[in-house]
Amino acid sequence: MPKRKSVTRCIGVLTSGGDCPGLNAAIRGVAKAALNEYGIKVVGFHDGFRGLVENRTTLLDDRAVSGILTQGGTFLGTGRDKPQRMPMGGKKMDMTEVAVTNARKHQLDCLVCLGGGGTQRNALHLARVGGLDVLTLPKTIDNDVAGTDVTFGFDTAMCIAAEAIDRLHTTATSHHRIIVCEIMGHNAGWLCLGAGIAGGADVILIPEIPYDLNIVAEHLQERRRTGKRFSIVAVAEGARSKAEVDAEARAQRDDDKDKKKKKPDKNGGSEAVEGHDEDGLPIHLVREPKASRLARQLQQLTGTEARVTSLGHVQRGGIPSAGDRLLSTLLGTRAAELLAAGTYNVMVAVRGASCVPVPLEEVAGSRKTVPLDHHWIQSARLVGTCVGD
Repeated sequence: MPKRKSVTRCIGVLTSGGDCPGLNAAIRGVAKAALNEYGIKVVGFHDGFRGLVENRTTLLDDRAVSGILTQGGTFLGTGRDKPQRMPMGGKKMDMTEVAVTNARKHQLDCLVCLGGGGTQRNALHLARVGGLDVLTLPKTIDNDVAGTDVTFGFDTAMCIAAEAIDRLHTTATSHHRIIVCEIMGHNAGWLCLGAGIAGGADVILIPEIPYDLNIVAEHLQERRRTGKRFSIVAVAEGARSKAEVDAEARAQRDDDKDKKKKKPDKNGGSEAVEGHDEDGLPIHLVREPKASRLARQLQQLTGTEARVTSLGHVQRGGIPSAGDRLLSTLLGTRAAELLAAGTYNVMVAVRGASCVPVPLEEVAGSRKTVPLDHHWIQSARLVGTCVGD
C-alpha cells in the first residue's frame, strides 16, 4: 500500500527519566504510525541519552513494537543522564557533541524524546547547542509537565494510589487508627490530590499548601468526637508544614539560621552542625522520613495510634491503565503526523480534546503545579476533606 508523503525520513526514539506506565504504548504509537503510514525509519536508543552517546541502538520495525501496548515500563530502558553533564569515567563530561554526532551517523531528521520536565530541558539543549531537531512527548506520574493538560502515566499512578487508600480504609477501621499514606510528588501535588479525593482520604497534604499541624490534628480529633474512629491522611512527598516553610524563610534572611550547617574543621574538611526541627529535636545527617515524622506528631497530638504506608515505586510499576494506553497512543500517532509534516522542536501536548504542538521553549524549565483555586481543591473542601490550612 503506498505511503503518505513525509518530509521526515528517519527518526530516533528514546525514553528518559523515571520509568512510567504508558511508555511502551507511546513508543508503539510513534513507531507504528511512522512506519506504516509514512514509511519513516525508526531507530530506538537504549537507556535514554546515554544510549545516544554510547550509540546503543535497535531498529524499531513492526515486529519490535508488536505486543508492547500493555507492558509497563519501557523496553528500550531509561536513565536520568544529561548529555551536557554525563558521568564518564568518574567525571561529569559534556557529551553533547558526541550525542549529536551519533544522531548524524544514523541520518536522523529528528530525535523523539519521551520524558518529563528534565527530558524537555535536555531535548531543548540538544536543539539549541547541538542544532539537532527534536520532538518530545510528556510523560510523568506527577502530571507536572508545563504546557499540557495531562501527562501519560498519571492516570495509572493515580488509580494505583487510590486503590491503596481504599485498602488502607479496612485496616484503619478495624484498628481505629490514623494511617498516613505517603504518595509521590516532590514539587507538585496532582497525584496525591487526585488519589486522595478518589480514595476518600480525610486529610490531603500537598506541596502547594503548607499545612498547620494543629489544624490537621484538630480535624482528626473532631472526627473521633463525631464517632469516626479512624482517619486516612494522604501526604505528598514534598508536602511541608507552615513551620518548615517559616523556618526556611528565616534561614534565608539570617544566613541559614535554624538549618543544618557545616563549618571547616582543623583539617580543612567539614563537620555537621546539628540544628533542630519544628519539634525541637536534633537534625542529624539522616533525617526521619516525612511521613514517619508526621505520623509520630499526629499520634502525640491526638492520642490515637498512627501507622505509615509509603507506596514508593509501586505507583510507577505494572501495566498501564486503559486511559494511559489510549492517551499514549493518541500522543504517539499525533507525533508521527507532525514529524511527517516536518514540525520539529515542539512538545506534543494535550489541550482539551486535541493533541497539539507546543514550542519546546515554552515548556522546558517550567513546572505545572496545582493552582490554589483549582476545582479539585474546592471539591475536596466541599466534601469535608482537610487540606491542612
